[in-house]
This record gives sequence, C-alpha cells and structure tokens, in this order.
Amino acid sequence: MSTSHVLLGLLGAGSKHGYELKRAHDERLPRSRPLAYGQVYATLGRLLRDGLVTATGQDRDAGPERTTYALTDDGRAALDQWLGKVEPPMPHVTSALFTKVVVALLDADVDRAQAYLIAQHRAHTDRLRELTAVKTAPKATLDDIVAADYAIAHLDADLRWLHTTLSRVADWHREVHS
Repeated sequence: MSTSHVLLGLLGAGSKHGYELKRAHDERLPRSRPLAYGQVYATLGRLLRDGLVTATGQDRDAGPERTTYALTDDGRAALDQWLGKVEPPMPHVTSALFTKVVVALLDADVDRAQAYLIAQHRAHTDRLRELTAVKTAPKATLDDIVAADYAIAHLDADLRWLHTTLSRVADWHREVHS
C-alpha cells in the first residue's frame, strides 16, 4: 500500500487536515494497520514538498492549530496515474506460511510438519470465524463488510492450500529427503 496515494485519494474528496486524514484512513480501511499520526504528517510533508498537495489554511477548533491540505493538479494527476495502473499478480511466493511449511519439511519429520499444518489450519479457521462475526454484526458498515470479504477470500485460499498440502506432506517429505 502506498500511504502517499491513499492520502491523495482521501484529499480527492476535499480539503482535510492530518487528524481528519488519519481518521478517514482508519475508517475506510478498517482491516488495515492504522496509520500513525507521525506517518500522516511525514507523508504530507513529502507530498507538500513534491507539489502534490498544498496547504490551504489553518484551523483551531478548540485545540491545537491544524493545517488543512488540498490536492493540487499535479496531485490529481499522480493519483489518477496510480489508480489507472493495474497491480500485477505477485510473481513470487512470499508468504511466511509457505516458507514455514518448507522449512518444517527440511528440518523436521513428517509428524512435526503435519502438526504445524493442522495448527495453522485451526488458526485460520478461528480467524475466519472472527471475520464472519465482524461482517454479520448488526453495526457492521459497508467498509467493514468489504474489508472482511477481502480477508475471508484470502483465508479461504490459504485453507484450501493447507488442506491440499496436508494430504501431500508425507510424499513431499520423502521427496525433500531423498
């Protein structure tokens, strides 16, 4: 995720100060890691330096003075270019889950690798239940539902892989150690 582009996108809807940008990020991307205020302001500093945003004023709503930022024409162009670029599917397997299974097969016996796969399957299933509860909660927002759907789809793919790999682990272990 590009924090710069997310902030540009949030400014596309209108001027905001850093606190509003952080709040909007955390609300609109509810299953993402929340942004730290320092990250928001450091990113705004770079966007300002690069001419992608401009400071449009100062607010003081019963608190500290806050600078309001707006998207510039160059910022709009950078955002449009980023949004128009299709994300390529990942060319390499870069999953800690996959790596741990391979290392378990290299370093351990079949039983230990199977035990790891079963434990991981259980953890994924528990997380799937948590996310299902999030999306079916009475106060779930569409942001919550869409984010949960995304995470559920990825967990489902991992669960299918775990199940398939569990059925192959003994043969895989023999191949690795032959």
